[in-house]
Amino acid sequence: MARDKYQTLTEQMFYILICLTQESCGVDIMKKVEELTNGRVIIGPGTLYSLLDNFVKEKIIIETKIENRRKNYVITSHGTEMIEKEYLRVTKLKNDYEMLIKGGKEQ
Repeated sequence: MARDKYQTLTEQMFYILICLTQESCGVDIMKKVEELTNGRVIIGPGTLYSLLDNFVKEKIIIETKIENRRKNYVITSHGTEMIEKEYLRVTKLKNDYEMLIKGGKEQ
């Protein structure tokens, strides 16, 4: 059985999708991700627009409007389910780390 293409999300995918909980264009997404991560994650235009095209094809996001070359997007319910699953997966990793490495102690 083939592995689901989006079973886990890269950081770039995750940040793009959380940015699209509010309607945004590509340039706005790149700025939001850089600001949100204090420059730790930077998404170049090639990566961004490739991912946006794939997300549209997979119905993870939809185009909301097109003005000249500027396209706006927003996440779909399917996309929202994906980021929620990813959040739960990463939270489970964090919890396992704390249990095994930190001995379950809160810091």
